[in-house]
Amino acid sequence: MTLEILQAKFELRELVDAYLNLGDEKKTSEQMLLLTPDHRYMVYFGDQLVSDVSGRDELEEQFKGHASLVKRYFSTNAQHNVQVDGDTATGVSYSQQKMVRDEDGKEVLSDYSIKYEDTYVCQNGTWLIKTRIAHFIIIETRVLQG
Repeated sequence: MTLEILQAKFELRELVDAYLNLGDEKKTSEQMLLLTPDHRYMVYFGDQLVSDVSGRDELEEQFKGHASLVKRYFSTNAQHNVQVDGDTATGVSYSQQKMVRDEDGKEVLSDYSIKYEDTYVCQNGTWLIKTRIAHFIIIETRVLQG
């Protein structure tokens, strides 16, 4: 493995982590800067496609609408496996995401286990996410106690 590939893998891991960190902080506009302008984001619950958004602007609008309904987020990344080919790469990462909303005066936690399939491109020396396919593998919702 070359030094260039190791550097790219490091930068791609930083990209994936920054994406979730900015989401947790509800810094949607900054988060969108990590995506290509023609970004495509697809979401599957099991085998069912529930969302397919093209374009960073449309995705930002949807993410901001969603974030307005959420009191707080907490996310962690796990495995991140990438294959780098010059200025492009593909990767699979796993994430645990939690979000808390108010429902009928109670705090409700939604807990998601997600597998992401990504395509990355390096533009002007910076890695960006071009496509992201989110597979929601486990979804749990419960009322928080206390």
